[in-house]
Amino acid sequence: MTFHPNLDPDLRAFLEKTPLLSYDLNTADLAEIRRARAAACLPPGSGTEVTDVDADGLRLRVYRPAGAGDEPLPCLYWIHGGGMVLGLPEMDDSRISRFVEALGCMAVSVDYRLAPEHPYPIPLDDCYRGLVSTASMPGVDAGRLVIGGNSAGGGLAAGCALMARDRGGPSLRLQLLLCPMLDDRDDTASAAQFEEAIVWPRGSNRFGWSAYLGDLTETPVYAAPARATDLSGLPPAYIDVGELEVFRDEDALYALRLAAAGVPVEFHLWPGAFHGFAGAVPHSPIGRRSTEEQIEALRRGFVGGDI
Repeated sequence: MTFHPNLDPDLRAFLEKTPLLSYDLNTADLAEIRRARAAACLPPGSGTEVTDVDADGLRLRVYRPAGAGDEPLPCLYWIHGGGMVLGLPEMDDSRISRFVEALGCMAVSVDYRLAPEHPYPIPLDDCYRGLVSTASMPGVDAGRLVIGGNSAGGGLAAGCALMARDRGGPSLRLQLLLCPMLDDRDDTASAAQFEEAIVWPRGSNRFGWSAYLGDLTETPVYAAPARATDLSGLPPAYIDVGELEVFRDEDALYALRLAAAGVPVEFHLWPGAFHGFAGAVPHSPIGRRSTEEQIEALRRGFVGGDI
């Protein structure tokens, strides 16, 4: 692949030595990709204790600081990415443990069912059901509950925030939306610019939306939060996205629309960054900066301060 001229120099140096796996989901073996991703998961940090619990048939992966007592802790409810068709909670063990160890919080990650085998509304319903279960889980301070997610997980988190507003809870202090997948319409300038892209090109994005929406003739706003006409009353938002990715423009527009609706919002457009850069190259200078900003946003969210 020819690298974009704006690619961050440190990210470029990494990719020249360690190319990331790239594939076209329209022709790839989805089952094989899922197996490969499961085998490549990094473990959590040594300061995090992890257990799996069953919530009426839904697996929730629970993270707590090692040695923490029984007192209720602020909690991040997390939704993994994967374009609606890939992924599992374990693939974010390392990322989540950084949050847990830096903040002394707990986290819960949901193992939602994937498209195309389980199209909308099943993945979102799983995520919302997991959120409700988390709010009443022993050890969770429900008054300091944050929702977050990466990529497709960010889109599902935004959908759950809309549902929580419309259904009267759970109450959320913050929505942490990292390069979220928000808009199925595929009509932005960045979508057209990144027919070819590192990690998540336009064709894979189209595949993910098609798999998720299935046979729907109209897209519900909970499925694609960018379609929501009323964004008022939502929790404060932290949104970040890379300059060099399909989601750039839909995420920037969502941030502006949240602000126009009176929702406190912090938006970061990371120059020279590709989709998922902080997870793929966490020790790069820009990756460290991104993670530090996310941790600070969570810290403020847990204590109830505006973004």
